[in-house]
Formats: sequence, structure tokens, C-alpha cells
Amino acid sequence: MEASLSFRRPSSSPSSFFSRSPNPLRSLPDLDAPKILSFPMSWSRKRCHISAEMGVKSGLSPDSTTPVDLSVSPRVSSLKPSKTMAITDQATALVQAGVPVIRLAAGEPDFDTPAAIAEAGINAIREGYTRYTPNAGTLELRKAICHKLEVENGLSYTPDQILVSNGAKQCSLQAVVAVCSPGDEVLIPAPYWVSYPEMARLADATPVILSTNISDDFLLNPDFLASKINEKSRLLILCSPSNPTGSVYPKKLLEEIADIVRKHPRLLVLSDEIYEHIIYPPAKHTSFASLPGMWERTFTVNGFSKAFAMTGWRLGYLACPKHFLTACGKIQSQSTSGASSISQKAGLAALGLGYAGGEAVSVMVKAFQERRDFLIESFKELEGVKISEPQGAFYLFIDFSSYYGSEVEGFGTIKDSESLCRFFLDKGQVALVPGDAFGDDKCIRISYAASLSTLQEAMKKIKEAIGLLRAPAAV
Repeated sequence: MEASLSFRRPSSSPSSFFSRSPNPLRSLPDLDAPKILSFPMSWSRKRCHISAEMGVKSGLSPDSTTPVDLSVSPRVSSLKPSKTMAITDQATALVQAGVPVIRLAAGEPDFDTPAAIAEAGINAIREGYTRYTPNAGTLELRKAICHKLEVENGLSYTPDQILVSNGAKQCSLQAVVAVCSPGDEVLIPAPYWVSYPEMARLADATPVILSTNISDDFLLNPDFLASKINEKSRLLILCSPSNPTGSVYPKKLLEEIADIVRKHPRLLVLSDEIYEHIIYPPAKHTSFASLPGMWERTFTVNGFSKAFAMTGWRLGYLACPKHFLTACGKIQSQSTSGASSISQKAGLAALGLGYAGGEAVSVMVKAFQERRDFLIESFKELEGVKISEPQGAFYLFIDFSSYYGSEVEGFGTIKDSESLCRFFLDKGQVALVPGDAFGDDKCIRISYAASLSTLQEAMKKIKEAIGLLRAPAAV
């Protein structure tokens, strides 16, 4: 006789992912699906001392008599997990299990952190620079950020208007939470970075999605923006260069958007500029806060992860008027406190490399552009694919919707971006991100933050997989 104990746990070995069914990749593993473990009744709790942790997971207290309330906050329940993180983690697990998956899902440069930056971090450890820093960041780093913003972006800030955080994501979240109230609306152009709508929900605000078109290079139409603004509109989020599209907002278009924003005293702007240095001529970056009347209402978010290949260092910064910065600083002081002292020393070295990161960054950007050009030419060879040529970042956001409805023997029907990405993972062993995660189900995102040889192999596998597709039956 057996007693069953139910608790939640991740799905089993990634290697079994490809072997359980004829179409094992039709759905991602449900990390919240309950699993059943069976124990002989002779294994009493008194004899085997089942842990209190397991008891909590099962909804029972350690003495097995009092049920535990397993509910979580409705605010958290409303959140969606990051699909990019889920797919990246899944692909990594498959590689670790021996499955040769090519990972093009993560937004992470494949380059090592430049040597001068890494050495600054190492020296910080050796010299004992391993203690807490001020909540807002070290004064020397904030001064360096002010200098960078003035020289490169035409923005004037003082150190008390700079907040250094554990990455640009934390800066963005704190800004949204600091200024949004229940019932407020956050205006988010789509395609969008996956975290923006969830940040709005965490602030009890409502994300309002503003659709764009691939024919317009996924850039926001000012007239459409104007039609969506009302008394509830509190924050507009702009990302240029864009994740996931690589689009860069021209200065003229930003000026038109600023003219609309200026008419609404309550409307603030979060300008995510984390990809500003990864930009391809003739495109040029314009900081939204540099436009007339926009400094007073703009949160400029930036960081070190992308341009300086410092994703693991977790270092970003926010620049905004002191009133708003103080509010964001309160949130940080009661959550993470200041960023890593070691990372801040490394960030200082990064800003010392020269204008726009100097030679170290320009070499990486040149490689990204070469990879972009290769992928664009390769995808142009595929019938029915629509491409908006990215002007920055390291992503392609490609319209594959003409393949929806196709049949694949042993897999089924390609219904949407998610099933198409499962198909590429199953048949081509290439990990991509479905466009529905970014608010546009017609597309998929491909990161070219991988070596050219890796991208060449990935394209070979993608083309071979597409050859397996049968055209949808005529209706």
C-alpha cells in the first residue's frame, strides 16, 4: 500500500524531452505542473522525517495536521514568466544533456568582457574593495556617468540625479513602480521587451499596447500615440535601439513624439537606451531627454551589459530629475541596496575606455554588423519571409506568418510563432523566441549575439527544417 505526496517541481531530465512522444516539443515543460511521488505507507513521517520544506510545498505544516495557505499575491499571480529566460534555460539544459542545440534566444553578447574592465574588477577584489557602497552608487562612478551623458548624449545631470542599480532592468522597474498608481496606464509600443507589461502590472498599472507595422520598421506612429493618450496615461516607454526589432528612432520622429507628449503634463517617458552603442551607420542615437521640454519628464535608463559585454556584472543606471530619483532610491534602499562594489569599479573602467566605449566596443559592433548582414541575405533567400533591417542592437525580428497553417509530418500544424519555434527546436535544434512574447505573433526573434560560424550552421539547420514544411491546404 502506498501514500501519495503531491508537490510542485520542474519537469524531469531534459534529454527525455526529445523521446517521450512523436512530437515532444509541442509544449514547453510546465514548471508548475504537479508531480506525484509515491511512498510505502511503512515510510511514516516519524520514521523518515520528511522535511519541513516538502511539507510546505504539499500544503501541510511539519506536524501534518494544519493546512497551509499556498496562495500568492494577486499582483504576482497576474505576471507572466519571461519566455526568453524560459527558452534560454531550456536550451541550456538540453545542451547540458548532450543535445546539440544552437542557442539564438538569449540577448547576451558572446564576447568576453574587455580585459581592462575585467582587470579593474579583479583589482577591486585584490585591494579589498568588497564592502557596501552608498545606495545610489559610488560618487566616482556617478560623476563618470554624468560626464558620459553630457559628452555623448548632450544631457546635463549632477551625481544626485544618478542612481546606480543591479542592471538596467532594475532601473526600469523602480521607475515604473515609483510613478505609477492603481488605474494608471503605461503606453508600450509593440513589439516590446517582454518585461515592460509585467513591470506595469507589478505597479498595479494597466499596460496599453500600441501596435506598429513591419512596413514602418516597427516604429511608433505619432498620430496613433496621440489617439491613445487619456487622463489615465502616466508613462510612455520607448526603447531605441529596440529589443526585439533592432529599430532605431530617428531624431525627427522622436521630436514628433515629444510634441505630443508635451501637451500632457501628467505623461512621463521612460527611455530605455541600453543598446545605444550597438548601432549601425547611417543610424544615429538620440536621447529622448535631450529634446526640448523632455528632460523634466524623462527617465533615461542605460547600463553596461550589452555594449561592454558585462551581462553577468549586473550594473545599470538611471538618470532623471532629483524628485523622481529620490523615489526610485527609496525602493532600491528597501530591496537590493547598492550595486556590487566590484562591478562599480569595473563600470568605471568601462566608461574610461573612450567615447562610445572606444576601440573595444567598436570591434564588437563591427562583428555584430557582419553577422546581421549575413542573416539578412540568408533570410532573403527564403520565400514568404518579411524582414525589417535592424539599425541597432543584435536581433532580427522576422515575419514568418506566411508559413502558418503548414503541416509537418510527425509534428503537426504550424499554428503560430510558438509552434514554429518549437518546430525549429525539434527538427532543426535551433532555439529561437516566439514573437508572441514581444506582442507580435507574426514574427520570431533571432539573436545574432553568436559567432558567424554558429550563425552559418544555424541557417543551414533552419533552411533544412523549412524544407520539411508542407504548404497549407487551400480553402
